[in-house]
Amino acid sequence: MALTPIPRLIELARPGGLGAFNVITLEHAEAIAAAAETLERPAILQISENTVKYHGGLKPLARACLQIAADSSAALAVHLDHATEVELIQEAVEVGLTSVMYDGAALDYAENVAATAEITRWCHEREVFVEAELGEIGGKSGAHVPGVRTDPAEAVAFVAATGVDALAVAVGSVHAMATRAATLDTELIASLAKALAVPLVLHGSSGVPDDGLRAAIRHGMVKVNIGTRLNIALTEAVRVALAGAPDSSDPRKYLGPGRLDMQRDVEHHLRVLGTRVLRTVPN
Repeated sequence: MALTPIPRLIELARPGGLGAFNVITLEHAEAIAAAAETLERPAILQISENTVKYHGGLKPLARACLQIAADSSAALAVHLDHATEVELIQEAVEVGLTSVMYDGAALDYAENVAATAEITRWCHEREVFVEAELGEIGGKSGAHVPGVRTDPAEAVAFVAATGVDALAVAVGSVHAMATRAATLDTELIASLAKALAVPLVLHGSSGVPDDGLRAAIRHGMVKVNIGTRLNIALTEAVRVALAGAPDSSDPRKYLGPGRLDMQRDVEHHLRVLGTRVLRTVPN
């Protein structure tokens, strides 16, 4: 089947949240697709700018993800995450991605608005969904303090000025957390959801406990990004497999169990997010 547009995935996910899972290796993408197929639920495969740099380019991994999504019986999309370079966004659109995130959070407000508006205009001309970020989400820059949050009034102005389709907001989560100890500001989530007509996106969700994710969805969060939890599942499975067969040199013997554990983790999060079961997936 063809890729499913993000707005349609959001509709299919309601009344729950839409899970978006980071892809670093082919095993990540296969695990995400397998989980979505098993539960008959929508999901997003997303590739970050950091992963693009790790692989030395976007196209090989992006094309693999696009093929996996196209061949899947689940409703899937492929998304470029945390892109700071305009050229990378243009390349992603050229290769066939229909959703991108421009991350201008490191810029001052006026610069972020100007850059995001121009990128959004360009993407919309090509029917590409655009996510942006307002506020500082800890972990990427190494800075995170409780007082750093997205202001609802500023968010309304930002969305109006840029025309973005979704907004990643700072509400207490932190990227790359290995423990699940983050506490979200659910009152702020509710205020943002009430003020904005576009979907809210939660980054750094791996550090949020299950009950916190459920509460975020109840208060208006829509798209939930998860990456570190998959990497933990993969790494732990690889360690166990290698410990049990220290002389093994076949990566399939340890990446296979890692892929299966990532699939289980994705399935767990899809259940937590409360996405309703789909019996028929339209093209």
